[in-house]
Amino acid sequence: MASFDLSNSQICITDEPGTILGNQSDQYHNQFKVRFWGVRGLIPTPTSCNIRYGGNTSCIEIFVGGQRLIFDGGTGLRILGRSWQKIDKPLEAHLFFTNSQSNRIQGFPFFAPAFIPDNCFHIYGTAASNGASIKQCLCNQMLQPHFPYPLQVMQSNLRFYNINAGKFIEVHDVKVKTQLVNKNQHSMGYRISWKGYNVVYATDVHRIINSQEQTRILEIIENADLWITNAIYTPLNAHQHEPAESSWKISVKLAQMAKVKQLIISQHHPDDDDNYLDKMQDQIKSIFPHASLACEGMILSVN
Repeated sequence: MASFDLSNSQICITDEPGTILGNQSDQYHNQFKVRFWGVRGLIPTPTSCNIRYGGNTSCIEIFVGGQRLIFDGGTGLRILGRSWQKIDKPLEAHLFFTNSQSNRIQGFPFFAPAFIPDNCFHIYGTAASNGASIKQCLCNQMLQPHFPYPLQVMQSNLRFYNINAGKFIEVHDVKVKTQLVNKNQHSMGYRISWKGYNVVYATDVHRIINSQEQTRILEIIENADLWITNAIYTPLNAHQHEPAESSWKISVKLAQMAKVKQLIISQHHPDDDDNYLDKMQDQIKSIFPHASLACEGMILSVN
């Protein structure tokens, strides 16, 4: 796995800005770290051909200013939950969903900390394309016959927030700005700001971007220290997808235009094995040296 040298919360949503990651020491309260728990798109792919990059679907953990933030709840969320078992005190964390598609929420029913009574989780998401709230989407996937236990079995304190684009969510001195990235998929992007550092989690960038979409993306990623985005692909049939070479060039171009310091491409296609992704990473670095492909277990230090 790659490593780069790289809580009690009050929530405020406004129109204006206002190993285990972290412990209670001052040292960790002054850190800004990102860890990747799931880096695959569409569907989990646990095979011997992707051991190095990983096969769990999207889940990112950010520990910043003493706060625990999670972005997306794919199957990587289950592994994240297991890593918190050694924490012997109540947990409070903030879980942000980019959209309500299955690969972003399918790990939530298996998130063990949500079943512990003293824990508290703040859950944020925008309405799905059918108008369902994030709470409705999470509830629906836990109903029979899809899952044996309803969401109500989770005994932790679950607090749900319906969010829209252009808002600022404040968690103490950490600010999270929301931005619509993909209108068709109702996908939200997030810019996490703390003490002058900025990390952007904005995925679901698609191949054909109109001027309005480009403006929105450039606005949220402008001068970011780190931009985490998706591998862009268009399925052609059940066994083949469009070559990735042209897809990553879109993200690189946007990163260059916005003067992004470091680019991480995640949500790899299920058919892309370790060897293929190695070649893809070499191609990307030849054009944008400060770019890498995400792999499970990767930890980045932002400050």
